[in-house]
Amino acid sequence: MNVRSRLLLISIGLGVLLNPLNSSMIAVALTRLQHAYQLDFTEVSWIIFSFYIASSIAQPVMGRASDLFGRRKLFLVGLAVAFAASLAAPLSPAFGWLILFRVVQSIGTSMMVSVGMALIRIHITEKQATALSILSIFISGAAAIGPFIGGVLLQWWDWPAIFLVNIPFAVASFALAWRTIPKDAPPAFSTRKMSVSQWLNLVDASGILLFTVGLVALLAGVLSAKSSGELTIAHIAFGLIGLSALGIFAWHEWRAASPLIPLRTFAKYPAMIKVNIQFVLVNLLFYSIFFGLPSYLQLMRHMSEFHTGLLMLSLGICSLAISPAAGRWIDRVGPRPALLASGVLMAIGSVLIVTMHEQMPVSRLCLALAAFGISNGLNNVGMQAALFQASPKEIIGVASGIFMTSRYMGTILSSLLLSIVMGDRFTTGAFRLLGIILLVVALAFVFMSWRRQETALSESKR
Repeated sequence: MNVRSRLLLISIGLGVLLNPLNSSMIAVALTRLQHAYQLDFTEVSWIIFSFYIASSIAQPVMGRASDLFGRRKLFLVGLAVAFAASLAAPLSPAFGWLILFRVVQSIGTSMMVSVGMALIRIHITEKQATALSILSIFISGAAAIGPFIGGVLLQWWDWPAIFLVNIPFAVASFALAWRTIPKDAPPAFSTRKMSVSQWLNLVDASGILLFTVGLVALLAGVLSAKSSGELTIAHIAFGLIGLSALGIFAWHEWRAASPLIPLRTFAKYPAMIKVNIQFVLVNLLFYSIFFGLPSYLQLMRHMSEFHTGLLMLSLGICSLAISPAAGRWIDRVGPRPALLASGVLMAIGSVLIVTMHEQMPVSRLCLALAAFGISNGLNNVGMQAALFQASPKEIIGVASGIFMTSRYMGTILSSLLLSIVMGDRFTTGAFRLLGIILLVVALAFVFMSWRRQETALSESKR
C-alpha cells in the first residue's frame, strides 16, 4: 500500500473503532450510572441494549444511504454526529436523555462502520485482506481494551469521561478523512427535482419503518425477558409483533423498486447469505466465551477480578497478534483455508471447555483462550474478505451494514444462550453443556466453510 492508502486506512480505523469502543467501555460504568440516576440494574442495562438495537438497525440503513448519496459524505456526517452526541451525553439531566444521546451516538458510529468497509472495498484495490487485518486491529483492539480504558477513566474521573474520550478520536479521524477519502462521484439522480413521494420511494421509507419496527419489537421483547428473568405475555406479544413486521418487510423488499435490502440481489448471490449466517455463528460462539467465562472463573474458580481480567486480555491479544499474518495469508490464498483453520480452532477450544473442571490447570484455560482468540483474529479478516468476494461493488455499503448487523445478532444470541444454559447461577456442569453447544456451532461453521464454493468472486463480476 502507498502512503495515501495507509493514511486513508488510519482515518477509517480511527472512526470505525468508536463503535466497538463505546459498546464495550460502558460495561464498567453501569454501577456509577445506577448511583447517578438512582436506578436498578435492569433499568440501567438498557444503556447497553439500546446501543445494540440502534446499531443493528442503523448499520444496513446507513450502508444503503452511502450507496445512494455518497460514502465520503456519510462517513464525515457520522463523525460529526458521534462528536455531537459525545459532547451532549455528559449533560443529560435524566437517564432518558442519556439513552437518547446513546442512540444518536450509535447511529453516528454505525455510519462509519458500514461505510468504512465499503471505502476499503472501493479505494484500496491491492492487498485488501491486509487492509482488512489492520481495520480488524482497530475494531478488535477497541473492543478488547474498552473495559480497561473505561476502568482507568472511572478511576481518575467519572462516567462522563467515557463519552468525552471519543472526541479526540473523532477530530483526528475527521481531519484525516477530509484529506484522504476521495470525493464521491456525482449521483446518477438529482433529488432536487424529486417530489416527496419519489424521494421516500428512493430511500425506501416504508422498508426502513418496517425494518425498524420489526427489529425493535423483536429485540425489545427478547432483551426485556432476559433482563427481567421471566417470560411474560407482553414479551411474547412484542416478539410476535416483531416477527410479523419483519415478515411484511421481507415481502415489501421483494417487490420494492428501490429496496433498503435488495433481497433479489441476495438471492442472485447466495454466497452473501452464507457469509452472514457464518458470521452470526462466529459471534454467537465467541461472545458466549467472552461474556460467560469471566463469571465462571470468578464464581467457580474464585479468581479475583484482576486475574480474570488478565486471562481475558489474553483472548484479545491473541486475536490482535494473528490479524496481520491472517491478512497476508488471505491475500495469497483467499479466505477459505483461514476460515477452515478458524473452525478447527473453535472446535478445539470448545472441547477444552467440555472437559473443564474446577481443578483444571490455568495453562489449559490459557490454551482454550488462545484457540478462541486466534480463531477470532482469523475470522475477523476472513469473513470480511469472504464478504468482499461475494458482494457486487454497487451494493457494498448495504452488504457491509447487514454484515455488521449479523455481528450484533450473534452477540445478542450469545447473551440469550448464556441465560438459558446458566439460569440463575453458574455451575461447572452448565458450563460443560455450553461447551457442547459451542462445539456443535463450531462444527457447523467448519462444514459451511468446507462446502463453501469458490464462486463468490465470479458471481460479484457478473
